[in-house]
Amino acid sequence: MAKLSLLLLVLFIFFIPSLCCPEYQKQALLHFKASLINATISSSPKIELYRLESWNSSSDCCHWDRVECSSHFGSRIVTALSLWNLLDVSQDQRVSLMNLDLTGNLIHGEFPANGFANLSELVYLDLSQNDFSGSIPAQLFHLRFLQYLGMNLNSFHGTIPKEIGNMTKLQQLNWKHWTLSSNSLAMEIPIYIGNLSKIIRLGLSYNNFNGTIPSSIQNLTKLEALSLLFGGNHLTWNNNAKIMPKFMLSELSLNSCGLKTLQTLDLSKNQLEGMFPQWLAEMEVEHEILSDNRLTGSLPPRLFDSQNLIVLSLSQNKFHGELPSNIGNATTTGILMLDANNFLGKVPESITNIKSLYLLDLSSNKFSSGIIVSNPVFKPEIHDLNVDWKKSEQGLSWDNLKIYSLLDLSMNQLSGEVPFILGSLKALKLLNISHNNLNGRIPASLGGLKNLESLDLSHNNLFGSIPQSPAKLQQLTILDVSNNKLTGKIPVDNQMDTMNDPNFYSNNSGLCGMQIPVPCLEDLSPTKPLKVENKETWFSWEGLEIGYAVGFFVTMGILYLIEYFVPAKLTDHRSLQRRQGV
Repeated sequence: MAKLSLLLLVLFIFFIPSLCCPEYQKQALLHFKASLINATISSSPKIELYRLESWNSSSDCCHWDRVECSSHFGSRIVTALSLWNLLDVSQDQRVSLMNLDLTGNLIHGEFPANGFANLSELVYLDLSQNDFSGSIPAQLFHLRFLQYLGMNLNSFHGTIPKEIGNMTKLQQLNWKHWTLSSNSLAMEIPIYIGNLSKIIRLGLSYNNFNGTIPSSIQNLTKLEALSLLFGGNHLTWNNNAKIMPKFMLSELSLNSCGLKTLQTLDLSKNQLEGMFPQWLAEMEVEHEILSDNRLTGSLPPRLFDSQNLIVLSLSQNKFHGELPSNIGNATTTGILMLDANNFLGKVPESITNIKSLYLLDLSSNKFSSGIIVSNPVFKPEIHDLNVDWKKSEQGLSWDNLKIYSLLDLSMNQLSGEVPFILGSLKALKLLNISHNNLNGRIPASLGGLKNLESLDLSHNNLFGSIPQSPAKLQQLTILDVSNNKLTGKIPVDNQMDTMNDPNFYSNNSGLCGMQIPVPCLEDLSPTKPLKVENKETWFSWEGLEIGYAVGFFVTMGILYLIEYFVPAKLTDHRSLQRRQGV
């Protein structure tokens, strides 16, 4: 009997504990309960969590409500938790819960009909990656303090209630796999989505949206991320919609949006990042304006196979690499703005195939080699564009169809001589090839640019004299040849007399002329010797006059003295003669 008692004691000590859940799991569950209690403090009174009363430190967690443990002999570990209906939100009390994240729990079934209406203080609600079904209850959109709503990767269907427009504080209606994305919402995007004036991120991709993207989207002035891509969306864009003011977009996904009739896409002056999207390169858009962003990478060759591209403005980005060799295939292009990037290498010769090109700006890049020009024809009509015009910005009205032609290749690494054929670009009004490594002489053919108003050749290695031909350009108001190795006399007459700013000729040690404080030797007149000669002549005449006067008075004085002293002697002498004759 004693041995049996000892055996039972041993079994109790070593076997019974193995039938309990591990202590670390119990403590983890108790910590979880405490966090739930802290998150569900009601305004009045305190709300108890349903069927968690049995969770305490003095009992086996495998015996707690909502907890299931494994039944294997010698191994009792927690294998499942049933956390349904923890808080009876149907009761008529306002709960001050502010954050509720149910992401990734595989919760299935329809969403509560009251839409968590009693959780009126909610600021953050994420229901993503579950298996909710049914329609989205309108009560959900009465959570007026909600700033984040995540509902992606569920099985919602039906329409979006118009009450979504009540959520004026909502800032994020998606992120990453996009909060209303990946559902089955078959409808048009409601026009009242424009009421979400504080929305920053909006994702509606991977649904069955159809119809027109509402023009009310223009009200989302704080929008930074917009995704309407892929998976069943059949959206079109109203080309008559005027989107002003512009968004503050930093991300945009419009894949498979059916934008087949899109003519103009202006996303300039945002904070867009990443590479040039392939889907955009494949679209036949006439005006693509993506300037003043943070786009990187090289340009896709497909972009220049377009037969509709008229304006391509990619200025002020971070594109790099060489320009595609097929750039000349875009023969309809009239304006090509690629300035202020990091393009390098040689400018493709095919660019001269773009006969309609009338504005080309490749400045502030890292291009090398020489300037390639092969008889391009310029027929300019600039529509609504800001250009570096006479060292200042001017806006050109869309309706102001005047002739403005600009060729700006400044701030690259171009080498070789300035091509003689540049003089055949008859419509040019501004030519800027400054800040390069060009050498040789200034071609006299530039005098054939009858419409030229500004010519900037500064900061190169040009040598020789300035040709006389630019002086004949009646429209020329700026000629900057500073920081070269030019010599000789600066041309005069005509327009050259008005361009007398010394800064435009500075740092050319061999230049001289009336425009700078360095006279040419051949222009020096013998003015000083003439002054000396005249002075000497004056003094000669003055001496003659003085000498004449002095001599006159001296002579008269002598005669007077003779008359005074000599007459007595002469009288005595004559008397003596008379006496002797007697």
